[in-house]
Amino acid sequence: MPEIRIALSQINPTVGNLKGNKDLILSELKQAQQAGADIIAFPELAITGYPPEDLLYNPDFIVITQAAIKEIAKASLGIVTIIGYPEKDPNDGELYNSAAVISDGKIVDIYRKKLLPNYGVFDERRYFSTSSPTAIYRLGEIGIAVNICEDIWFDNGPTQIQSINGADVIININASPYHRGKRATRLAMLQQRAKENDVVVCYVNLNGGQDELVFDGNSMILDKEGNLIHEAKQFQDQLLLADIEVHHKVRESKNIETAAMGGELEKIFLGSINHPSPRPVITELTEYTPLREYQEIFECLVLGTRDYLRKNRFGQVVIGLSGGIDSALTAVVAVESIGAQNVTLINMPSEISSQHSVDDSRVLAENLGADFQVIPIAGLVDAYSDTLPDILSSSEPNLAHENIQARIRGNILMAMSNKYNWIVLSTGNKSEYATGYTTLYGDMVGGFAVLKDVSKTLVYAIAKDYNERSGSKVIPATIIDKEPSAELRPDQFDTDSLPPYEKLDPVLENYIEVNAPLEEILRGDLEKSEVERVINLVKSSEYKRWQAPPGVKITELAFGKDRRYPIVNEYHPRDKL
Repeated sequence: MPEIRIALSQINPTVGNLKGNKDLILSELKQAQQAGADIIAFPELAITGYPPEDLLYNPDFIVITQAAIKEIAKASLGIVTIIGYPEKDPNDGELYNSAAVISDGKIVDIYRKKLLPNYGVFDERRYFSTSSPTAIYRLGEIGIAVNICEDIWFDNGPTQIQSINGADVIININASPYHRGKRATRLAMLQQRAKENDVVVCYVNLNGGQDELVFDGNSMILDKEGNLIHEAKQFQDQLLLADIEVHHKVRESKNIETAAMGGELEKIFLGSINHPSPRPVITELTEYTPLREYQEIFECLVLGTRDYLRKNRFGQVVIGLSGGIDSALTAVVAVESIGAQNVTLINMPSEISSQHSVDDSRVLAENLGADFQVIPIAGLVDAYSDTLPDILSSSEPNLAHENIQARIRGNILMAMSNKYNWIVLSTGNKSEYATGYTTLYGDMVGGFAVLKDVSKTLVYAIAKDYNERSGSKVIPATIIDKEPSAELRPDQFDTDSLPPYEKLDPVLENYIEVNAPLEEILRGDLEKSEVERVINLVKSSEYKRWQAPPGVKITELAFGKDRRYPIVNEYHPRDKL
């Protein structure tokens, strides 16, 4: 039974850093060569990073990527290299999301992605043309086929025609972004493709954060029965090396079926399998235990935040610490991302702020080892009230008086950002962004919103899980246990303006993420009038969300590129013709 050594390069490129990405690829390539790998596969659009978006319209950008591919090809001696890049056809001028297949220092073929996703965060039809599989590659006796990301998600996609034409191994290169539960969905799909096509599946995925997206790595190898035999780590760079035994089957003629699916594919010989002697021992291949749900989401937030800061060259952050759960979890993620020495936490009490909020903030900062400062704002609130007595009357507090406190805090944080080149991390959660329970130019200020796609109930779950895993109450129990409050007026609680979060969040999930019909949403715990009020809050807050900073995507439908609703919008789910 023939055996090949596969290297899946789970790397974290930076969009647009063509030289840096090329150098990273060459480094991984060298490691795979030294490890005696027969094949190395890199992720989708590895040279440009994913998604390159409108950088693809720049002619020089495309020219440089072509030059990078040629340089990588020259270095690919003694190893078959498969790498994703944007390929421009010199004949028709069309741009393709392609994979170069390189052998003995030469590009022997180019696979062009067939199924282009154009939903959610994906806009591939905006940039790329499509094509069908044209070739199967032979490495010794083994039939190998390449396809790209979406191509493997459908049972009647390229994998089927490639299998019929003699592929024993499918190498699928990806830039597959994370969302909650994605690993299980992805694994089930890959198991189905492997079993129904009688092929080994080698799935290599991108790692790292790009704007709001996080790619979780988690590359996988499955045998022909769909068994997961090797798995790379989540949210970490890794060169996954594995020896795979491939039972080459002599397939019966399937001319009728093949013709119906587009005809025979060309057979391209890549060479023989020449194992070095002695073959280097793979020392890092260990069984991987997938992360638990809340830890997985937490690691996604950490990687997304770290890469957003690192790739935008922000070395330090400042966070307004209120004494509540949202700013506490944001602070924890920041410290885990870039270290406590790079995090400054500011508590800004007004006359309305409770002493326990100040004390809780201080304890959290001490637990994290981060710099902590208290900047009282009572005097500034009075100054605003004196300047605008008809609007900000202290004797008759109103919404304007509440929000000026949040905006003063936002101004202080932005002043620090300007002075020290710190980036402000805003602390709002998805429940607040959804309902507009947040102050524009106040607590919404910032360059990145860590919890933008995390509901309030999920914030609590992640915080509790973090404490359990850390073995200590890093986030004080008093923060977790207290009733949520913006503390912008005396005796204020979130439930004064919103339903309890345990009832609110299921409504928001059904309305925003599931797009459930109104009758299904009404089956929850809220009365019809309350459900309709929540929906109206979501609709009327669209203009705020358009001005919100980007944040880490962790659900299947996040605010931002995922959900594109018009600001001017008169539709309501109850409307009938």
